[in-house]
Amino acid sequence: KTSAADLVTEADVNAERLITARLRERYPDAMVVGEEACSDDPALLSGLGDAALAFVIDPVDGTFNFASGVPLFGVMAGVVVNGETVAGIIHDPVGKDWLIGAKGAGSHIRHAHGALEKVRVAAPVPMSQMTGAVSWQFLQEPERSRLARNQTKTLSQFSYRCAAHEYRLLASGHAHFVLYNKLMPWDHLAGALIHQEAGGHVARIDGSAYLPSHVDGGLLVAPDKQSWDELRRELWAE
Repeated sequence: KTSAADLVTEADVNAERLITARLRERYPDAMVVGEEACSDDPALLSGLGDAALAFVIDPVDGTFNFASGVPLFGVMAGVVVNGETVAGIIHDPVGKDWLIGAKGAGSHIRHAHGALEKVRVAAPVPMSQMTGAVSWQFLQEPERSRLARNQTKTLSQFSYRCAAHEYRLLASGHAHFVLYNKLMPWDHLAGALIHQEAGGHVARIDGSAYLPSHVDGGLLVAPDKQSWDELRRELWAE
């Protein structure tokens, strides 16, 4: 689409068409916002924050991995009601399981064998013991270099090139934080809601709440508010 790392495949387009058609069959009055449709017509994003009911879908999150034959990709869907995200789903087509979150009901994983298990974010630890990821692609200097330098204050870093699996890792308690700069709703609405319902803290870089209408301002995801505050202070330290 826009660069060598921002791809679209026939699978993206066809999966989005199928999901959109099925949603419109069941919810004919709902707004459906898909990544590939918005790539062709960015105006589709307008009104998302005010829609009575909207579904936001990423048919293949991690397209770079998918196109490279790496089995780290997923399907993401967020449900927005009157400007608020109320549910999110992350599906792993390879592992055949579902990570599901609903406002006020917690987050759970539906395993391939059918069992439903509640998930919980990792227990808070000092920053020196945290494992996390910083998405570099859309960061500009001097912020990029500052964050690269300060990330060494953590225990270790990872990058899956797939928000679906990064959110999955955090919500299941296997990592502590992620930092994203670009906020497209199909990449983050589902994961942010699932993380919050799993007990975690999510906010934009300035500390404000993340809303479906936001497409900038960055996003920092952590186990709790205290961890978020420490990461925000130390990652941006001069």
